Parts: sequence; structure tokens; C-alpha cells
Amino acid sequence: MCGIAGWAYLDPKRPPMFGDEVMLSSMCDRIWHRGPDAEGIWMGHGVALGMRRLAVIDLETGEQPVWNEDRSIVVVMNGEIYNYRELRKDLVERGHKFCGNSDTEVIPHLYDELGETFLDVLNGMFAIALWDTRLEKLILARDRFGEKPLYYGTFDDRLFFASEPKALLTHPKIAPEIDPHALHQYLSYDYVPAPLSIYKGISKLPAAHRLVWEAGKITTIPYWKLSFAKDEKKPSVEDASSELRSLISKSVEERLVSDVPLGVLLSGGIDSSTVAAFAQQHTEGKVKTFSIGFEEDTFDESAYAKKVALHLGTDHHEERLSVSTAKTLITEIGGWLDEPLSDGSLIPTYLLSRFVREHVTVALGGDGGDEIFAGYPTYYGHKVARVYDAMPRFFKTGVIEPIVRNLSASTDNLSFDYKAKRFVSSADNDVVVRHHSWFGSFSGEEKQELLSDSVRSVIKDIDVYQSARQMLAECDAKDRIEQMQFLDMNLYLAEDILTKVDRASMAVSLEVRAPFLDHHVAEYAASLPAEYKLRGSSTKYILKKAVADLLPAEIINRPKKGFGMPVAKWLKGTLNPLMHEMLSPSRVIIQDLFNYEYVKELMREHEQGIANHYKQLWTLLVFQLWYENFIKQ
Repeated sequence: MCGIAGWAYLDPKRPPMFGDEVMLSSMCDRIWHRGPDAEGIWMGHGVALGMRRLAVIDLETGEQPVWNEDRSIVVVMNGEIYNYRELRKDLVERGHKFCGNSDTEVIPHLYDELGETFLDVLNGMFAIALWDTRLEKLILARDRFGEKPLYYGTFDDRLFFASEPKALLTHPKIAPEIDPHALHQYLSYDYVPAPLSIYKGISKLPAAHRLVWEAGKITTIPYWKLSFAKDEKKPSVEDASSELRSLISKSVEERLVSDVPLGVLLSGGIDSSTVAAFAQQHTEGKVKTFSIGFEEDTFDESAYAKKVALHLGTDHHEERLSVSTAKTLITEIGGWLDEPLSDGSLIPTYLLSRFVREHVTVALGGDGGDEIFAGYPTYYGHKVARVYDAMPRFFKTGVIEPIVRNLSASTDNLSFDYKAKRFVSSADNDVVVRHHSWFGSFSGEEKQELLSDSVRSVIKDIDVYQSARQMLAECDAKDRIEQMQFLDMNLYLAEDILTKVDRASMAVSLEVRAPFLDHHVAEYAASLPAEYKLRGSSTKYILKKAVADLLPAEIINRPKKGFGMPVAKWLKGTLNPLMHEMLSPSRVIIQDLFNYEYVKELMREHEQGIANHYKQLWTLLVFQLWYENFIKQ
């Protein structure tokens, strides 16, 4: 695992200039946390490539950049290629010669053989920068699901790129300025979807895309898209579960390859428990597992993690999250979170990563299971929505909606009143708006009240869900639930979940791998009938069948809880002073982004228990913490 940074000039023949190497080294220093073990820099005509290395594979000879035999192709990479051994064997048989044993070194040789299509044969998580000296061409690429980030922008006759925006902002030609359109997206989604970033002029390369910079022209091209096309002959549940089990087992085994200590992030849910079960099968001795717990019972899953660890016989480690610890961490996130992300599990993910890093350098997690196997309650919510839509309007508006509106506001995790109010408030919207309203923070009407006149004059009437609608149009799934899975994989998973895990883990130099995001696993799951994933109200049906004999029945059948924290309660208590400080009129009014009177009303209603506005207030609080560190300063 590493961090990469660099640039390519508009003029590919431009030699390195005085100060270029110092500047590139400064950009790499800004992402030192991604790779504290070594720095690698190469300057050539028209290009500069840099990286920070976290040594995981080939500790002795795995330094970057790497080249092909005649040094006409040079590469830096962030991530891991899990099938590099098979690829290397094939390349050696074709006559290629290698200098070391790292996974990165297969890439320039693959490019020699396959050109830009080399990405098709990679199985891994990665962000790649490749310079072809013969064609004077830069290629940037991001893995299929977007586990590893990659940002870019054109400034000062150059295309700059880096693993994190903070590295780009190190350069004096790149000034941090808020993109109002990205702010508009953030307030709706809780994150900024690619290709936008929160910074004007800086873009995110979408997952499963490559970018080509040649003769000063940028071309972005998708190289993979998950298909939900079905086989003519439907496999039996027994055959499907057996094949799925084999694929997941192989994926976990491939991700256990490491030259440094390794463990598993264990929440006690079915996804992480499945990964832990297969990891234990493929490990001599006891695999290390890690979890954290909360003082608040409705958010605490540590008891389930302990039961799984005891059942599997792992070497289990646990840390508990207190209110005081969380408060300290929340004030710290503004220093390393260089793009606002209001996922409520960001803090526990960071705390878990920090705790795990004390013991190991690499950890496997269960990310992707919910999207691939339809594990979120929102998927079943779409089934309920069809029934609700068929009800007479007078019954919905005259009976159901008043009852739901009058439910008392609870601060429990995913409480019934919270879910019911979210469901009803988005009932009259189309499927795209409805789906993202269940996840996101501010509705369109709420943003009209929240945003200042200056911001609204820029965004005007732009449809914030236009990119999601375009994705839906490109999806080949016929089933509504599978269509929502496709959206979640491209939006929520790529830009929220995986961004959260990357930033939180890399902040402490921990590499996290996701076995469910092996494209062979995802492609097979997508090929199965929709009812094999969501059967009635039972989520992850086929996954549960596949691992039924590996885990306790209590773990298989328990409802999804989520990896969150009691934000709603904390905003009334220990975090209340911080909320008022960061959302004070002296800050909000000067920013000229939000209407302070509306923000004040949100705080009042939440504090008095009139409504649970934790999602909106947390979204604003995270934004303010980011703003203080990356815009104001």
C-alpha cells in the first residue's frame, strides 16, 4: 500500500526544471502516512512520478518506481495486485525479465504485452500512474470498485495527480476553493460522488476508469462494468451456494498473501464473520481478529464479535469507544479528512484502524457484502414502497403520515421512528430520489432553506441526482433491487464506504483488503437470480446458505445493525458545545454558504427532542471541521 503523486506537462519534451524534485518530494511528504517506509521519485522529460511506500510485499526489492526491460515504461502504484504471481509466471514464459518480486513490477511488462487493455487482467485494488516514454503518454487508472482513490486536475500547463487532494494542494499553483456543485452533492449524498471533488478544478477518477493524457488532451474511459445478465439455466440454490463459497474462499486466501503481520476486522456481522472464517481456514495457527465496542448498548456489537471469535478459535482483540475518546477523535478528523464525508461510522473505523495498527500492518474486512448480496434494509424498503404506493392517497396522507410524524424522536441506532419518518418523507419521489433520500441528509426542499442565496444562484435548478439517473440508464439489470445494488456499488460503496475505509486506515498506515470486492465474486453474485439475494424480507439469502455451517446460527440470522456511533445522543450532550462552536453565527454567516437561521432551528429542534436532525447536523459539523483545516487556513 502506498500513496502516489506527480504530474505530466503539456509539453512532453520539457526537461525537469530546477525545484521540481523538491516540489514533488513535498507533495509526497504530505501523504507520508500512506507510506512511511520509503519514498520513490523519478523525473523525466515531460513527467514527474512520486510515491510513498508502505512495505507489504517484497520488503527487500519492492521499491518504486518500476520499469520494463528497456526502461521505456515507468510505473508507480498504490494498492495490491492479488493475481500477480500468475501474471508474472506467464510474463516470464513470454521472455520478460524482472528485477524484484513485487506485484507492482508486473504492470509495465503487462503494458508491453497488452497496451491499455492490461487493466482487464488485473485482480486487485489499485491506483496506477504509468508513463510511456515512447508515446509520451500518461495513463492513470483506478480499480474496479474504487478501493484506492485517485485525484487529478490541470493547472499551470500540467496535469497533476495524487492519492489525496492534500498532496495536490501542496503545490503553490493549486489553491483550495469550494466547488458549489460539489457542495450541492455532498449535502444530498453525505459524500461527493466522482468525478467531482469538493475542490474546484480537482476531479476524482471514477472507479473502473482509466485516464489517458496525451498531447495535452484528457480522455477518460471505463474499462469494466458489472453486468447482471443471467444464465439461461438457473442454478439450484445448492449449486449456487457451493460455487459462491468456493469463490469467496479463494478470494480470502489470495488476500492473505503478505510479508508483514495480518489480521481481520471483525464486527460480528455476517460479512466480516465470513471473511474471518475463511481466513482462519487458510491460516496456520490462530488468525488475529479485532473489534471495538461502544458504551451505548444499542450501538454495541462487541458481544457478537466475541462469539464469532470464540466459535472460530481466533486470537481476538477488543477496544471500547467512550464518549470522551470519540470527542477527541472528532476534533482530529478535520486534520486528515481532506474532503468532507459525513458517514457516521468514520470515527469508529478510524479508532479501530488505529487500534489494529498497533498489532498488524494489513487487515481484511467485510466491505462490499451489503451491496453485492443486497444486505441493506433499504432494498426491502423498495418492496414495501411498492405496497405503499398502491394505497389510496387519502389513507396515506390522512392516517399513516400523521401517525409517523407524531412518533417521538429516539436517539437509538436505526430506531423505528427514524426509519419510518425517512420512508414517509420520500414516498412521493421517484425511485432514484427515494433511494438516496433514505441514505442521505438534506432533501431538495431542505437545501432550498439551508443554502445561501450566493450558492443557490450558482447551482440553480440542477438535478443533483442526474449522474445517478445516467448510471441507472446504463445498468442492464431488469430487477428493481438489482438496479439499486448497481447504484450503490457505483456511488455509496465507491465514494462513501471505501473512501471512509481508505482515509481512516491510511491515516494510521494500515492496509485494508476487501475479499468480497474480488470481481469474480461480484460477477457471479450478479449473475444469480435477484431472489437469491433478497428473498422476501431475508437479505443476503445465498451468502447465508453458503456459510451456514461455518458460523453460529445467531450470527447468520441476526438483523443488520451497522457500524455507527450514537451521534444523535452525543449532539445533545458531550458534542453539543462543539456543534454550537462550529455552527456559530460568526462562522456560518462569514462563510456565506448556509442560512444561519435555518441551521439554528435544526439545532433547537434536535436539542428539544422535537425532531431527530442528527444526519443533517452531523453533515454540517463534518463539513465545518473540514472547512477549518482546508479552506479557512
